[in-house]
Amino acid sequence: MTEIAIAARGLGKCYRVRGLAPPTLFGTLTGLGRRARAEKFWALRGVDFDIPRGRTVGVIGPNGSGKSSLLGLVAGTIAPTEGAVRAVGRISSLLELGAGFHPDLTGRENVFLNAAILGIAREDVRRRFDHIVEFAGLRDFIDQPVKHYSSGMYVRLGFAVAVEMDPDILLIDEVLAVGDIAFQLKCLDRIRDFQKRGKTLLFVSHALQTVEEFCDEAFLMHRGALVERGRPDEVILRYLRSYMGEGGMIYTQEFGTREVEIRAARMLDAAGRETGIFETGRPMIVEIEYEARRPIEGAVFGFSVKTGNGLYVFGSNSQILRQPTPRLEGVGRARLALDPLTLMQGNFILSLAIHSADHATQYHRREDWYPFAVRNPTGALGLFHLNSRWEFPGAAS
Repeated sequence: MTEIAIAARGLGKCYRVRGLAPPTLFGTLTGLGRRARAEKFWALRGVDFDIPRGRTVGVIGPNGSGKSSLLGLVAGTIAPTEGAVRAVGRISSLLELGAGFHPDLTGRENVFLNAAILGIAREDVRRRFDHIVEFAGLRDFIDQPVKHYSSGMYVRLGFAVAVEMDPDILLIDEVLAVGDIAFQLKCLDRIRDFQKRGKTLLFVSHALQTVEEFCDEAFLMHRGALVERGRPDEVILRYLRSYMGEGGMIYTQEFGTREVEIRAARMLDAAGRETGIFETGRPMIVEIEYEARRPIEGAVFGFSVKTGNGLYVFGSNSQILRQPTPRLEGVGRARLALDPLTLMQGNFILSLAIHSADHATQYHRREDWYPFAVRNPTGALGLFHLNSRWEFPGAAS
């Protein structure tokens, strides 16, 4: 029987927001003005889930969707308004920059304070102290008050304490994004180590590529509700489709003179089926329907691809490829063939553009508009597939 590490039933958190009531005639006449009133805001409501022991779950969704409230409820730093959540085992959490630190105490004193809050014996902290300081890289600053620490130093010390206490469940909010790249890599290595040792991890992140790489499962939050859970690539694709492009218009850009307009774009597999999920090494076809408001000569069709984290991966156009375009007039179609698709496992975002040959006029550009996912059956890692082979000259046959 699978052991459940975290369970939630009907979980909800309501806050009272102080606002101003509409002015009354009495208030206007007496000069009392507007009355303060309290309004209810449900940050989270009706959330149910079980997380088995040893799983890593990423929580994604737009700002204000309830992600941080969910982690706070699991950590016990905030109390539920309704429902219940149960976590089995020792919990370490890194939910807020500087949370659990007293600004006037030194880094050394805060290590012991945090450990005491987590129920760790002082002797255990002494035994682990050097490892904490070494991991955080703060040996020269450990006896300074933490109010003088930078945001990155706060995170380094907080994460070092959280992981060195060897919890059964580790909760992490977006604060890891504050650290520098070297420290982020150290944190990700420690997360891999936790996974190997069967620990349970629940973390909030806008870094979609990280969620896909590290998580067994993803939760999608929207307006305080858990709207989908499942394979990270599938949940992330739904998230991107819901909040980008024609479905959502969030995080996208669209501009141009519209002398030539992109009316629609479909992504097709090798069999001509419309899909949003492709396979490394197989064709990906983008069929674009355009409309030219007047005859246009020498138009250039372009595209670019970014990762779900916004990393620019590749861009090209018909001009770079020295593929002349026909005279554009009325409604027509263009096809972009990525064959074979060399992108590896992950979620990506396609941008499309039509502009003049001298690049002076953007007829129509849809930036970060079309999300898609790639699955790689080979087990290789990275962003691109590189054709490779091993040779052993002179080796005995």
